[in-house]
Amino acid sequence: MEKPVIILGAKGIAHPALEIFNSNQVMVYGFLDEDEKLFGQEINTVPILGHTEDEGFLKLIGKKCEAFVAVDDNKYRQFLVKMLHENRKVQPVNAIHGMAYISTDATIGHGNFINAKVTLGAGSKIGSHCILHTGAIVEHGVELADFVQIGAGSVINSGVRIGEGAFVGSGVTVVAGVSIGKNARVGAGSVVISNVKDGETVFGNPAAPIKK
Repeated sequence: MEKPVIILGAKGIAHPALEIFNSNQVMVYGFLDEDEKLFGQEINTVPILGHTEDEGFLKLIGKKCEAFVAVDDNKYRQFLVKMLHENRKVQPVNAIHGMAYISTDATIGHGNFINAKVTLGAGSKIGSHCILHTGAIVEHGVELADFVQIGAGSVINSGVRIGEGAFVGSGVTVVAGVSIGKNARVGAGSVVISNVKDGETVFGNPAAPIKK
């Protein structure tokens, strides 16, 4: 990657994203964030320049800079990705840690955050704009749709399908062949042994739906 990167978002995964780009010898031009109180501050000497929707900075993207969306909140993440598509005609770049293991025939979309010690097994398919935290294991033949988040140390066993926008907390085990629906949520430490419906929240060992 020859161009420097502007990181949209200055909280949550923004700091580890900076570390990833630094470790890959990619220059980060600066951060943009919606919180005006952060403007003018720095993260490891890299400035927080202004608002995520500031056209003065956004106009650099696609010409002089690449973009990466470092926002944990899925709705705002989707909004920013759509804005980049429509206004700048660009796809966010991937942030992949040098200590991640990526199988030679894994496929990966755009704008993903893949932290240290993540494992992507043979034939796994990762959509776009996913967040895979430290040490997550995605076994062979797993398919993650767009905007999926996998917590640190979770184990997604072979043949699992996870729908768009789903959230899997830290330390979760999902047994082989299970499907987790769109926008579903799995609580930290859970063991998922059966399918999870769209929009459903499950927790426990074995994971069971939480009554609202």
